[in-house]
Amino acid sequence: MINRVEIKMDAKVLVRTARVSPIVMTAIVMAICFVLERVVDLVEGGSLFYTYTLNWDYLQASLQGDVYAMDMLLNNLPASTASSFFFSTLVSLFTVVLNGGYYVYCIGIRRGAEMPYATLLDGLSVAGKLIWCCIQITVRVFLWSLLLFIPGIIAAYRYSFAFYNLYEDPSLGVMEALEMSKRQTLGYKSQLFTLDLSYIGWTLLATLPTLLLILQINRDLTMLMLYGIPAPETYFGLPIFALNAIFGLWQLLVALFYFPHYTCVQLAYFDTAKRTSGVGKDAAPAQSNPWDGWNAPDGLG
Repeated sequence: MINRVEIKMDAKVLVRTARVSPIVMTAIVMAICFVLERVVDLVEGGSLFYTYTLNWDYLQASLQGDVYAMDMLLNNLPASTASSFFFSTLVSLFTVVLNGGYYVYCIGIRRGAEMPYATLLDGLSVAGKLIWCCIQITVRVFLWSLLLFIPGIIAAYRYSFAFYNLYEDPSLGVMEALEMSKRQTLGYKSQLFTLDLSYIGWTLLATLPTLLLILQINRDLTMLMLYGIPAPETYFGLPIFALNAIFGLWQLLVALFYFPHYTCVQLAYFDTAKRTSGVGKDAAPAQSNPWDGWNAPDGLG
């Protein structure tokens, strides 16, 4: 059983003492992702918050039964859908690679190395593998989820260490990294799930304003649908897309307080899994082979 409390305390010290601040590095990554999302909106509709505006207008028109307005919104969609789809896909792939550089940085500071800001570009060296690994995991988790929701969750944790294997050893193939993750997480899936639950308070804090806004919007739309009471165009004096932007920045701010710490803790779990399974770069022979209720013996998990 992993001592989660001790690992979290060690991670706090690491975040405070790293020579290149994990908080600053996290802020850079998240700010880049936020800007890229807005650029995608700009490319798709000529507005920094095109997606929010279109969805809100279309929803109101549909609830009011205004077929003409709905047709106008659909007819005014950007003609260059192929190019905008290509650009949004490109941004998504770049985000995967950027996150790769971030995790390389976190692995480095756990080893006591000084990782400069340029480390964020290290994911470019294995960009193809990271993208292919992301596709493989997404497809596998989706297929398991078709059975039931819980098998999908188990599958997500089964392959959760695959990226770390690629970051540590870029010479690995994607299928090798996935197979290694299956062996490393044997006995740790429920503990990884518990780890995520221990951060649920931060997640709720980050998403609470958005959830409250959604509840208010749903209430107003219900009043519109049942009683014909018009839904407001603004909330707190701001249009819906502006509030989405503000709440997005709020989520970024909250993430700065826990995400670097969470990443370092997860990497500590990864190191423990390597040590006990004997699987992974520079891993010694297995010390033990833990098993819990989320895993099947003989490699069937």
